[in-house]
Amino acid sequence: MNNFTFKNVTDIRFGENRLDTELAGVVAPFGKKVLLAYGGGSIKNNGLYDRVKRALKDYEIFELSGIAPNPKIDSVREGQQLVKENDIDVIIAVGGGSVIDAAKVISIAKSYDGDAWDLVLDSKKATAQMPIIDILTLSATGTEMNKNAVISNPETKQKLGTRTLRQPDVSFLDPSLTFSVSKWQTAAGAIDIFSHLSEQYFDQSEDSDISRGMIEGIYRAVIKWAPVALTEPENYEARANLMWASTMALNGTVGLGNVNGWTVHPIEHELSAYYDITHGVGLGILTPRWMKKALSAKTLPRFAAFGRHVWGLSGDDESVAGEAIQATFDWIKSLEVPTTLPGVGITDTTNFKAMADSAVAVGNLTTNGYVSLNSEDVVALFEASMNNDGF
Repeated sequence: MNNFTFKNVTDIRFGENRLDTELAGVVAPFGKKVLLAYGGGSIKNNGLYDRVKRALKDYEIFELSGIAPNPKIDSVREGQQLVKENDIDVIIAVGGGSVIDAAKVISIAKSYDGDAWDLVLDSKKATAQMPIIDILTLSATGTEMNKNAVISNPETKQKLGTRTLRQPDVSFLDPSLTFSVSKWQTAAGAIDIFSHLSEQYFDQSEDSDISRGMIEGIYRAVIKWAPVALTEPENYEARANLMWASTMALNGTVGLGNVNGWTVHPIEHELSAYYDITHGVGLGILTPRWMKKALSAKTLPRFAAFGRHVWGLSGDDESVAGEAIQATFDWIKSLEVPTTLPGVGITDTTNFKAMADSAVAVGNLTTNGYVSLNSEDVVALFEASMNNDGF
């Protein structure tokens, strides 16, 4: 286990019916001018927009709407202009990971005089950060309790992660706000959580029993409750477990002491950058193929532990490891999402080499992954994802 320093100061307000009575008081210490950031019309259709506006009746509110999935740099630029011109005090992000990620970069862009994309390319250029409060409406990315943000630039065909100076100041996590989330986004969010866990579970660190045991428990919860949320969208316990799993999977706790970086995420970011597909679905397509590629005599014990402690399998290491990868694929398929690239509309293979080159460079995959991958390996993963052969 590596040395680590850990500090997470996000104030979590978990549970039902806290927003209406607590939001105004939470905002008060930060100032009177609020940027309300959100995506499409769903928060207006389900009444959340009106609830937020009522709670903030004593505040001056400016709005940034239309933040899209795989948030685009144009929305961040628009937000940067708003917070500068109106000297905004605090950002309230209402939505899922895309809205919150955009808000995070806007929060560091207020004090930056250049193009906001510079801050995505080089997070060290950030010198100050505005306060952020988020109201989470989708269980997926874990952005509600970390410093990470991922922003897309369609002009350059890049989808890149960056880190802000601190995580959100306050996060409202009300599972009932996810009752209206579609089956597609519920499934994609659950797969995203599963992938966050996998990126940290399959790590070269030794004897990280505490973190690994926590990951195994969160894995089991996601596997159990995601299908329930699909069939019973207003099942509070299903939504609550998925929401807290989202937060715990990526608030820094379960990756403490880890050695290597992530692999599947930088590869999927290329798919999202080129084709603007749903991130979690892309992860679901790639993850079982990556697992097959990563399985070797060296990694066999970890995959066997994954099979025993996550999937409840028994037998010799080799059979358990193989069955665990198949179980992963079968679970993803059971969530009623595509399991091939043609299933999400990707039939053209001509971009695979450029995408693979970028993924290897951005993710440093030859030296920094759980297993080393070069460009040819990543192309092979894309090609294997064109059909379900082997599953």
